[in-house]
Amino acid sequence: MDGDRQPPAAPPPAQQQSGKYRPPHLRNQESSGDGGARPPPLQRRTVVGCSETDANRRSWDQRTCQLPSNASKLCVQLQNNSEPKQPQSGSPENTDNKILPAKRPVGSTHGGRPVNLVVNHFLVRFNPRVTIFHYNLDIKQVISHGKRPAKKSKKKVNLRLIRDKLCLDDPARFPLNRTAYDGEKNLYSAVPLPTGQFNVELCDIEDLLTRTYVVSIKLMNELKLSKLEDYLSGKVAYVPRDILQGMDLVMKENPSRHRISIDRHFYSSSFNAEDDFKHGVAAYRGFQSTLRPTSQGLALCLDSSVLAFRKPLAVMDFLKENIPEFDGMYLGLSLRRRVAHALKGLTVRVTHRVTKQRFTIAGLTAKNTRDLWFDFVDPKGRDPTVNVSLVQYFRHKYGKDIVYQDIPCLILGRNNRTSHVPMEFCILSVGQRYRKELLDEVSQDKYDAKCLAWPPERRKTICETMQAYDGPCGDVTQNFGLRIDKNMTSVEGRVISPPDLNLGAPDGSVDIVRVENEKCQWDIAENSVVEGKQIERWALIDFSSSDSSKAKDFIRNLRNRSRSLGIYMDEPLLCHFTGMREFSSVNRLEGLLRSVVEEASRKIPNRLQIIICVMAEKHHGYKYLKFVSETRIGVVTQCCLSNHAFRGDEKFLGNLCLKINAKLGGSNVELTQRLANFEEEDHVMFIGVDVNHPVSKKSTTPSIAAVVSTVNWPAVNRYAARVCPQDHRTEKILEFGSMCRDLVSTYFQVNRVKPKKIVVFRDGVSDGQFDMVLNEELSDLKRSVCDENYKPTITLVLAQKRHQTRLFLENVLDGGATGNVPPGTVVDTKIVHPFEFDFYLCSHYGRIGTSKAVRYCVLWDENSFTSDELQKLIYNLCFTFARSTRPVSLVPPVYYADLVAYRGRIFQEVAKEFQSRSNCTSAFDRSFYNLHPDLENIMFFV
Repeated sequence: MDGDRQPPAAPPPAQQQSGKYRPPHLRNQESSGDGGARPPPLQRRTVVGCSETDANRRSWDQRTCQLPSNASKLCVQLQNNSEPKQPQSGSPENTDNKILPAKRPVGSTHGGRPVNLVVNHFLVRFNPRVTIFHYNLDIKQVISHGKRPAKKSKKKVNLRLIRDKLCLDDPARFPLNRTAYDGEKNLYSAVPLPTGQFNVELCDIEDLLTRTYVVSIKLMNELKLSKLEDYLSGKVAYVPRDILQGMDLVMKENPSRHRISIDRHFYSSSFNAEDDFKHGVAAYRGFQSTLRPTSQGLALCLDSSVLAFRKPLAVMDFLKENIPEFDGMYLGLSLRRRVAHALKGLTVRVTHRVTKQRFTIAGLTAKNTRDLWFDFVDPKGRDPTVNVSLVQYFRHKYGKDIVYQDIPCLILGRNNRTSHVPMEFCILSVGQRYRKELLDEVSQDKYDAKCLAWPPERRKTICETMQAYDGPCGDVTQNFGLRIDKNMTSVEGRVISPPDLNLGAPDGSVDIVRVENEKCQWDIAENSVVEGKQIERWALIDFSSSDSSKAKDFIRNLRNRSRSLGIYMDEPLLCHFTGMREFSSVNRLEGLLRSVVEEASRKIPNRLQIIICVMAEKHHGYKYLKFVSETRIGVVTQCCLSNHAFRGDEKFLGNLCLKINAKLGGSNVELTQRLANFEEEDHVMFIGVDVNHPVSKKSTTPSIAAVVSTVNWPAVNRYAARVCPQDHRTEKILEFGSMCRDLVSTYFQVNRVKPKKIVVFRDGVSDGQFDMVLNEELSDLKRSVCDENYKPTITLVLAQKRHQTRLFLENVLDGGATGNVPPGTVVDTKIVHPFEFDFYLCSHYGRIGTSKAVRYCVLWDENSFTSDELQKLIYNLCFTFARSTRPVSLVPPVYYADLVAYRGRIFQEVAKEFQSRSNCTSAFDRSFYNLHPDLENIMFFV
């Protein structure tokens, strides 16, 4: 217990006398004379049962700190009292003995040539003496009819109107421009607000009814920005997420008032003329932003985005733009169907009366406008019910003459009620998304070009957004005491040199290739693979036609191309010709594949190595093929489209051969030199981890966890895979430990030795989930893999792709033809975390749009990597991806885990169909996802 501890040793006198606080990584550097000492890979919070003030005065005694009960086998390198004092957590919500992310290693990085960059990080200055007040808002409507209970308003638009009315009614106590609201329950204020219940009355101009709402305001927290300053300077170890969330919402308040809000993006309410796709659709430009703690301070990271919306046209204009035959006159049956199809489901606002309501188009009236009559009931009950025409009603009620009387009216639905409104009085409402898949081919190309903007264009758009009146730099932001530098951050990056590669030579020897070109690409036309598999038993299924001559040409071209790459293919054992109708059901495909396998087995005793399937087109039955072949039959399949296969293109055939060779256990390319920080006798295993979440919000659809690992050393280019379903949208991998234990056993079976070192690359994790990965998944891995006789050293690295950071060359001439940063560009200063171990690495050549670097965050490191070593290791691994002849954008273990998780999603879609037929829960049945024993340890997923 804490009360029984001895007082910690005093820090060195030099540090006691220091008047200025130094972050941990800088203090370590000062206290280490030779700069070679590395801090341990983790820290633990050991202060228990004391106030925040006391905790900040106490030092860490890691000699006596205990491991959490759920991690009794963690191999922990503890600090000595002689080492510098580490920052403590100032967050009261964290439990004791939590493992903290690894700190950045001591010493500067120097690998690679320097390159000057600018980054879309904008420094945010704040006053640490400021307090932001966080309130909870609960809004209910007062119902005066009978004894019905008060009803909560659910729409964000309505809630914002109520908040705005509250502020307008009493601006002295509720200053609108000093508050930020998320449209639901959270309200942040720069000044203290009254708490309690307040009545707000909103008058509906349409029906002159006044609705009363009760707004309950409760103080939730006082966010002191001094805590954020302490975190940025390294005085506290836990990130104050509540403060960052509040400040982030303040940054979003101004654009939320002026722009279209979609998810976390904000789009302009108007579009540029060059962004018009016609047919009632246009591309709208917007942005996404987030606040990040960085080494230079708090930074706003802002990136541009593009999304297709329906233009807010009058319905008549919309129809004329979409349907050339429409002229507002008589609609024939065919034209009527086209009009109904184009309008159904769209939302509109009406112009014949004053209202802010939006209505959904349910359809068209059966009769034309001039023939529509209805019973008018006096709402006051004084006059008898009369039958009136719609034309007369609009003339007398609203003073509107209907021009287009020979076409139907729109049936508008709202709150389970419908009304008939002439088309000419309806306008499409703003902010209706349009799916990219519905655009024609020309518009899709234009849309892609706008989304994938070149670096100079994207950089210009981001800077214009920062200057815009509806951007993040509004009055509200300034009223909270926040000042944003509107210039991008200048930073010096480094370009790591590419590794030398081993490829096959024409005489069968190994040729060392030096990659020096701009794209870091190697040419397989001049070389062959390192190890080509002998393909003696294979079959061809042609689903595209019964023309055997095309198939024979394809076989000849494929065999010739494979031979030039050092992959020797015999003639196929059999060729089967059929049609795409076989993809209509699982049973048909299974029967076909089994018959092919059985026929081949009659010709040769050993099983088929691979079946090459030529498809006439992309088909949803592709998932049936993969499910049957990989879980039931156990034969590798390689699919290709007939229009590519029969063309005989050398590049296509070469890529096809690379995939086939990798699937069958061959080696396409290897690194010449050993990986950084490892020796040949180390036996290192690299693990890639990913979770694929379903688009569906139904809890009956599982998430898919995938884990892959290398099974060879030192080439590290062959992988085994495991896939498992788990609870809906659960990010934590529930079977992580058992899957890794199985893969370690596989490594032992292949190499007759267990790996001494393990490097785990985890994908798909946000900053808020670091603790889960570090304190739950890592603990599960340790418990499952380690024992008294086996304790490998483990490094855990997160790969983040979903961030907004973009790197731009300060001088475009420093890059290639595309203007992107060159492959191997790494940044580990200014824009990275204040003291944790992370960096940005752009490992690929950006051919299209603006390159996006991957952020790698080291949470745990028992292998004592320096920054240079880990950066070089990851970059070199990016050259080993089996089906590419240039470095890929993401470290291969994670890339492969993504592919396996997607394959698991395909299995789930098949399971869902079985589930709907048999009313069982096969989608969550792990046995449904079990790979065939013949495939689970090879790269069937490439």
